[in-house]
Amino acid sequence: MTDAKAASPRQRGGSPQASSHTLLEGRLGYQVESALLVRALTHRSYAYENGGLPTNERLEFLGDSVLGLVVTDTLYRTHPDLPEGQLAKLRAAVVNSRALAEVGRGLDLGAFIRLGRGEEGTGGRDKASILADTLEAVIGAVYLDQGLDAASELVHRLFDPLIEKSSNLGAGLDWKTSLQELTAIEGLGVPEYLVTETGPDHEKTFTAAARVGGVSYGTGTGRSKKEAEQQAAESAWRSIRAAADERAKAAEEAAEEPVRETADEAGKPAGEPVRETADAAVNATEESVKDTDPSSATA
Repeated sequence: MTDAKAASPRQRGGSPQASSHTLLEGRLGYQVESALLVRALTHRSYAYENGGLPTNERLEFLGDSVLGLVVTDTLYRTHPDLPEGQLAKLRAAVVNSRALAEVGRGLDLGAFIRLGRGEEGTGGRDKASILADTLEAVIGAVYLDQGLDAASELVHRLFDPLIEKSSNLGAGLDWKTSLQELTAIEGLGVPEYLVTETGPDHEKTFTAAARVGGVSYGTGTGRSKKEAEQQAAESAWRSIRAAADERAKAAEEAAEEPVRETADEAGKPAGEPVRETADAAVNATEESVKDTDPSSATA
């Protein structure tokens, strides 16, 4: 196992596979031993259709552990006051098939996977489960070839934005859970999801609308019903949260207004009321003297 090092991808001749792997290595930022990378990209459907080749499942198992360790260590150090249960929920918000698939799509990982004809024909290159498993296998391959430091750096580069985003989920395991908790706090009721689908069976697109109390607060689309519902829940959560924050801000400003008026009154010079009272008393005294002075009456 070698020390971690980020280097320019090495060339392996002019074959299409070599060029493809070089492109992927460039996106990863690491060179990976050729046979190891090929195995990481070999889905079981391809292996079974080609005489029982080794699959990426063992590397997936290893990469899952490496990913879990790095993410758990990061959450533990970043949130020193959170209890175990909350840390577990934040980790689950990062290490799940949907999140891994989105990272894989960002790398265009689907274009490099070796798939069987059956999976190829049913849109396997964009299936969340296949993308997630392959990404874990690639992480496992980087770990074996480059070491834990390199694998850790790769995980941080790919997943730190998700780790930061997970903090916005509050106590929720995912956006649907977070939305349900928020609507309960706001007294809005239980969310429901209306899902429609379009496209052929092998390439369906799902659209979900998150409704609470008969009102639609957000929509989302995805390759699966679950993914569409999660996006709709996130959109609705942000909409309801923004409205709640606006109400809280308005209430705070309204509460501050009487305080400002009292402060303005208190800011008047203290001598003014005293002088007004004293002047009135002097005037009253002078009038009284005039009324009782005999000379003024004679005049």
